[in-house]
Amino acid sequence: MLKIRGLRSGYGRIEVLHDIDLDVPEGEIVSLIGANGAGKTTLLMTICGSPRAAAGEILFEGRDISRKQTFEIARAGIAHSPEGRRIFPRMSVLENLQMGAIVADPSHFGKDLERVLALFPRLKERLAQSGGTLSGGEQQMLAIARAMMSRPKLLLLDEPSLGLAPLVTKQLFENIAEINKAEKTTILLVEQNAFQALKLATRAHIMVNGRIELSGSGAELLNDPAVRAAYLEGARPQTEVGEAAR
Repeated sequence: MLKIRGLRSGYGRIEVLHDIDLDVPEGEIVSLIGANGAGKTTLLMTICGSPRAAAGEILFEGRDISRKQTFEIARAGIAHSPEGRRIFPRMSVLENLQMGAIVADPSHFGKDLERVLALFPRLKERLAQSGGTLSGGEQQMLAIARAMMSRPKLLLLDEPSLGLAPLVTKQLFENIAEINKAEKTTILLVEQNAFQALKLATRAHIMVNGRIELSGSGAELLNDPAVRAAYLEGARPQTEVGEAAR
């Protein structure tokens, strides 16, 4: 569904992504893990058109979207739930969901609303409540639900468990698995919780300093000694996983 080849991107003269090659097959959950500052968020934002790709291709369903406007990318079927949630705090839960549905066919709104509220029943109880008054976990549910209202073929999730309690995190990953299985939505997941990300993933990649250094199935990377030492056990600096992969 998504094929990235030779992608370079960054901010001004600072190049963050260096010749990224990445595939996200239809129907799968692909996880991307790495240390803070590795370039994971920049990759998701570049897919969405901001910042622009400096070089390379981003092919979505066979079409290069690297020069498309962000609204065109959203209409093509890519939705982004960003790091830090970034909901509209003064808007109600319902209004936030309406904002997510802007690029979708309005005739499907009622059905789509029913669908996301079934996924996140807690939001149904808070439809009239301002987004900024929700708990952290509820705000993250709202951010994902808002993205789902656009009927995406590909859902980009950036650090969905950030700052959440363990029980809330567990529930959230169950929701993500359900979105993939029941909704047939392809997912590219960026996540600091390496264990959960690799456990959930069909395949996974490790990013170090703006490059993909190691790839494999989620199970393979979960059981890789270098990955375990760098990301699961904290025994070595995270940059060493790149050295171990070479």
